[in-house]
Amino acid sequence: MTPLPSKDQIRQWIAENPGLTSKRDIAKAFGLKGDQRAELRRLLREMEEEGGVVKSARRFRPKGELPPVALLRVMKPDAAGDLFAEAMEEGVDKEAGRILIVPKTGDPALAEGDRILARLTRVDLDDYTWEARLIRRIGSNPLKVLGVFRKGSEGGRILPIDKGQDKEWRVRAEDDLGARDGELVEAEAVGNRRLGLPQARVIERMGDPSGPRAVSLIAIHQHGIPDQFPDAAIAEADAPRPVTMQNREDLRDIPLVTIDPADARDRDDAVHAAPDTEPGNPGGHILWVAIADVAHYVRPGGALDREARRRGNSTYFPDRVVPMLPDILSGDLCSLHEAVDRPCLAVRMRIDAQGRKISHRFHRGLMRSRASLEYGQVQAAVDGAPDDKTAPLVETVLKPLYAAYRSLLLARGERQPLNLDLPERQIVLSDEGKVVSVDFKERLDAHRLIEEFMVLANVAAAEELQRLKQPLLYRVHEEPSPDRLDALREVAEASGFTLAKGQVLKTAHLNRLLAQAEGTDYDELLNISTLRSMAQAYYDPRNFGHFGLALRDYAHFTSPIRRYSDLIVHRALIRGHGWGEDGLSAFDIENLAETGKLISDAERRSMVAERETVDRYLAAYLSDRVGATFTGRVSGVQRFGLFVKLDETGADGLVPIREVGREFFHYDADSQTLMGADTGLTIGIGARVTVRLREAVPVTGGLVLELLEIDARPMPGGKTTRGKAPRRAAGRATAREAAKRRVVRRRR
Repeated sequence: MTPLPSKDQIRQWIAENPGLTSKRDIAKAFGLKGDQRAELRRLLREMEEEGGVVKSARRFRPKGELPPVALLRVMKPDAAGDLFAEAMEEGVDKEAGRILIVPKTGDPALAEGDRILARLTRVDLDDYTWEARLIRRIGSNPLKVLGVFRKGSEGGRILPIDKGQDKEWRVRAEDDLGARDGELVEAEAVGNRRLGLPQARVIERMGDPSGPRAVSLIAIHQHGIPDQFPDAAIAEADAPRPVTMQNREDLRDIPLVTIDPADARDRDDAVHAAPDTEPGNPGGHILWVAIADVAHYVRPGGALDREARRRGNSTYFPDRVVPMLPDILSGDLCSLHEAVDRPCLAVRMRIDAQGRKISHRFHRGLMRSRASLEYGQVQAAVDGAPDDKTAPLVETVLKPLYAAYRSLLLARGERQPLNLDLPERQIVLSDEGKVVSVDFKERLDAHRLIEEFMVLANVAAAEELQRLKQPLLYRVHEEPSPDRLDALREVAEASGFTLAKGQVLKTAHLNRLLAQAEGTDYDELLNISTLRSMAQAYYDPRNFGHFGLALRDYAHFTSPIRRYSDLIVHRALIRGHGWGEDGLSAFDIENLAETGKLISDAERRSMVAERETVDRYLAAYLSDRVGATFTGRVSGVQRFGLFVKLDETGADGLVPIREVGREFFHYDADSQTLMGADTGLTIGIGARVTVRLREAVPVTGGLVLELLEIDARPMPGGKTTRGKAPRRAAGRATAREAAKRRVVRRRR
């Protein structure tokens, strides 16, 4: 066995090989394998703690050293007119010495504050230690600040809205963009602070902080969603690696198409289907799903990779998107645009006539999309109303896709994934950012077709990585907890339906419950209650299955532009097939569980921010209709009041307990009901109600309602009768009897 190197040997290797200093590179150089790699990690950790080496971007270098290529910020010229710089990258040694910029003929003029990518050479002279030669100047990426502008006599100040940010920013009169006192503004830092407050320049006026244009920005800042890319990440994105045919197959002859929403911001999946002509599979199909090869551009350990991992996913708001990757990648190089060559990872799947997958094979290739299509456009074409773009594709491309989809529906029927039917709201904004309408998106077969293709490709990815014995992140969805199931069963029984008890829960049982409620007044209520009973899905290197989809093996593969989990799966496939050096790294493997937790948390953060933003937009939309009446259904019951989902917009509002009625109400947590002390009136989840909008607060997204009718009957009128003990006692007795009946029913 190769002996373990000494610390001096490791230190010498790092100094002599600055481009090969990751743990994997060092282990390879000294021929270390198996348990010896764990010992190497221990040695490097000790050397880092002792100060012998420093770690940056998962690479090591001797203390007092800088990387051969680094991102620098130009400093103010000295008295002799020479330009010096400071290193900007994370983990660099700030005591490594001064850096002199040595210009050469043809270099652009540099000024204080410029960011540059430079090649460094150690010189160890009296007044500086390093010389930097310009590679390229990096585009401007100044710090951004969002806050309320306060007008002053000589400009003004910006008060940030971030809860954790209490410092103000000074704005000169010529930099205020005409902002008025009290307006929400976005600004960027300018200059260097010498004394006093830092200085900023207003770059956008957003008007009233409670106005619609400010809504998503407030959510971004409140939830700490990273919305500004580091300079190093921008520099990487601006210098993409060229795409070659090495380790790739030419898939450009396959007539793949993309099918997306009309307002799609990225196109990361393309599909194709054709009849299977191989013998032994009558009525079968060949399915292709091609996905953008993001791993080619986002390399493990780079600045882009670190930022994508930190973000976890893209976050979508009605008026903007906070992408996981810079726009040059997400909107261009990684997007499968029509009629341009794009690198991809693709899977070819054979299915039989009943939609069951027979086999699959993965490829790393180069593709060219035949057309960028929209869901409605595709559906119209298949339904007999093609436009100029889809007419040539109907017979050769679109109908084969739908034929394969019909087979997949047969397999879906056998598998019985959870069949929730919840309308998706769409906030329609004007050019000024004001809510014009709230629509419910129509669900077309074109949507379902893409979903089924993507699910099958995700299953194939998980199975392939298991076959290759590669580590991966599974998409895990565990079955509901007993407590949540009991709550769902209570709602079902209160609505007149049944959910079987005493057996291993399957999605088929829940689907039968939903089928019972379909077409009744309780349809939406049961769908919402079933959704609320579900556990939160997450990412984990351990496979616990996907309950909702009724699948044993499932991993996200189809959206690497907007989900870091998919990028990890792509890298695992690249590593498993030996398709290049951009596969899963040692760091990726060692930190897989941590990565799963990070991106699961980021996903929840985005979901909350997106939901709160929609609530704020709805509150802004309804703020002009305070005093109007609406119909809805009770969606939640608490001691402090009722939650009501309005039919017209799907918005959720609160009826405070003081607005429920003119009597005292007892709250029963088990049955999720309120019972009137005087009348015995019982209000539970699912009740049809008419309410009056009392208050709409766009800043918080809150709606306050007053209850007028329940189940088409006016609320009991008159003054509260809390002083009448006999009636109160009667009400309490009624509540006690109801509780006894519930206990008896449970025991049975």
